[in-house]
Amino acid sequence: MTRTPNPTSAASNGNHPRALAPSRRALLGGAAGAVAAVALTTGAAAGADRRGAAATWPSDFPLPNGFLPEGITIGNSPYAYLGSRANGAIYRADLRTGEGEVISEGATGLVSVGLKLDRDGLLYVAAGSTGAARVVDARTGSVLTTHQLTSTTGHFINDVVLLGDRAWFTDSLDAVLYGVPRGGGGTGEVRALPLTGDWVQTPGVNNANGVVGTPDGRALIVVSSSPGRLYRVDLDSGHATEISLTGQADVANGDGLFRIGRTLYVVQNRLNLISVWDLNSGATAATLRTTLTNPLFDIPTTAARWGNRLYLVNARFTTTQTPETTFNVVTVTI
Repeated sequence: MTRTPNPTSAASNGNHPRALAPSRRALLGGAAGAVAAVALTTGAAAGADRRGAAATWPSDFPLPNGFLPEGITIGNSPYAYLGSRANGAIYRADLRTGEGEVISEGATGLVSVGLKLDRDGLLYVAAGSTGAARVVDARTGSVLTTHQLTSTTGHFINDVVLLGDRAWFTDSLDAVLYGVPRGGGGTGEVRALPLTGDWVQTPGVNNANGVVGTPDGRALIVVSSSPGRLYRVDLDSGHATEISLTGQADVANGDGLFRIGRTLYVVQNRLNLISVWDLNSGATAATLRTTLTNPLFDIPTTAARWGNRLYLVNARFTTTQTPETTFNVVTVTI
């Protein structure tokens, strides 16, 4: 496996994870190597009792050149999983050191965009323009199931959230959500949920993007990147209610969403900032609390939490992207 070291990283804190099986070859060439020990992590969000990232842990670290990252997820151990738009590979990084390796190799024609890690060690991966969703075993890197949610023309399966018994995927080019059953490799019937009500679908641009559950777990919050609106979506009917915003007119370029209680973090990618919102009890209104940024932001797309940090992927959409283009993960303190 390809490993990306961080020369300034701190040593491991002694929290030794369970070993994964090796993949057959590295993402960017090179022979297959021995697999380092890795964690069987869960998809639960970091809780308030989780210890914050140590001051000696790196606040940014590199990814493989040419990786084309966009999605990131963190479970209950200090490891981040990231997907590649280049070939669908999955990369695992140790937050304590910044070092990482490819655990699920890619292939021509595959895409990995948003992804979430479940408590049983399964990764649910949005597969972009392929119209698919994949279920990957985080312990072995094996693709267990591929769900062809829709055709490969005029669709972009972008992000995913785990809620109840399903993993819910957004389609940025169509007004529909897809619910994939969780567990057992993701077997079972996929549910298509058309978006109605206040939902506005703008042709030819990215609409539905990041998605999280509401604080009460009964609905979803979806951001539409164009024209920058937040919606509360009823999971029974698909009815979308626009969330009223106070303190800022919109969430233009809204991409990844992350929620802690009634605090909603919206990554606004090309604005290089995160807007932080206080939701009301019904998640029908939100008031801007503050904005967060980092001088190292270079079109951040999605965020995941460990302790008092959000870890974000720099997708660098405005930079010419070649096999030699560099990418990294950066942090903000919350």
